[in-house]
Amino acid sequence: MSYSELCIEECATIQVSLEQGLSIRKVADLLERSPSTISREVRRNRSSDGRYRVSHAQQYRHDRRVGCRPKRKLLPGGPRFALIQHMLRRRLSPEQISGKLKRMTIPDLRDAYVCRETIYSAIYALPVGE
Repeated sequence: MSYSELCIEECATIQVSLEQGLSIRKVADLLERSPSTISREVRRNRSSDGRYRVSHAQQYRHDRRVGCRPKRKLLPGGPRFALIQHMLRRRLSPEQISGKLKRMTIPDLRDAYVCRETIYSAIYALPVGE
């Protein structure tokens, strides 16, 4: 069974339906979703007054998602990025760079290690010529 998030239109339908007094099961039938999905959505995303609001649901969803995503290790302008750029200019491959970073101990760059895949994605994410 595949998972798909509720879209903004479905959330708006939930809000309007609940305000009209429909039950969770009726809303689920209307959206062709499981009643447990609707119940969980309403329970997770109630506002402080206990009512389901689309704006609150979207904000809560965004806040939960931001918290679970790992922070990027290579941000342009950062010291780790500059170090890797310097090593790339010295014609080291991403594999060599990740190996060197693993062995280096730089006080300012704790956990300086970056895997080769991260370096490759940073290289290909840059505009051509940089």
